[in-house]
Amino acid sequence: MIRTRGLGISYGGRPAVSGVDLDVAPGGITVLVGPSGCGKSSVLSAMNRLVDLVPGCRTTGRVEIVGCDVRDPGCSPVALRRRVGMIFQSPQPFPMSVRRNLELPLKEHGVRGRAVLAGRVEAALREVGLWDEVRDRLNAPATSLSGGQQQRLCIARAAVLRPDVLLMDEPCSALDPMSAAAVESLIRSLRGRYTVVLVTHNIAQARRLADRIAVFWMEDGVGRLIEQGEAASVFDAPRDARVGRYLRGEL
Repeated sequence: MIRTRGLGISYGGRPAVSGVDLDVAPGGITVLVGPSGCGKSSVLSAMNRLVDLVPGCRTTGRVEIVGCDVRDPGCSPVALRRRVGMIFQSPQPFPMSVRRNLELPLKEHGVRGRAVLAGRVEAALREVGLWDEVRDRLNAPATSLSGGQQQRLCIARAAVLRPDVLLMDEPCSALDPMSAAAVESLIRSLRGRYTVVLVTHNIAQARRLADRIAVFWMEDGVGRLIEQGEAASVFDAPRDARVGRYLRGEL
């Protein structure tokens, strides 16, 4: 589903990530782990060109989604982000009603008709397990929801456009343990329906969720991908000694 080849990212001329060759299988959950500052979030943002919005950021190499290079001049960022949704570390609902949070992206992409919109909104909320909790509060401000509900709403807002890929940058780290468990259970339920790429610093969470895992590391001040593969293989028999120590919590 996603393939990067020789991906490099720099900020203000200073390399942050270099030589990343990452493979993301369709329909599974690929988890990116590694110490802070080694480029995981930058790689995630390069997949739907959010890095384009960062002044002084430059990318090199290829990022292919279903064989198409997202850096090609003919690739529309708007069309790309419809296919590749993003969920951030802290819940970021729009300052409007629950209903409007989901209707807005639909309308921006040409979906019209009250009945059609209502059906898509309900389907998205059911998919993330929110419908029964908010069906009587659709016109209430989204910010009135709990933190965990807000994060599930943000996932629903990305999913309402029926993307191919969902990118998640530490989606549970700002939540209390019970809310985090609910969001983690939701992510697990998305397997097979979406291709999920997840950044986390929680190694136990990575072990619970990952079908594939990619481990990033700092080498000479630059983030690099040092190992990737099926999660069970990497956890049980890593090829790189640093990876083994990191996954065991020894670093």
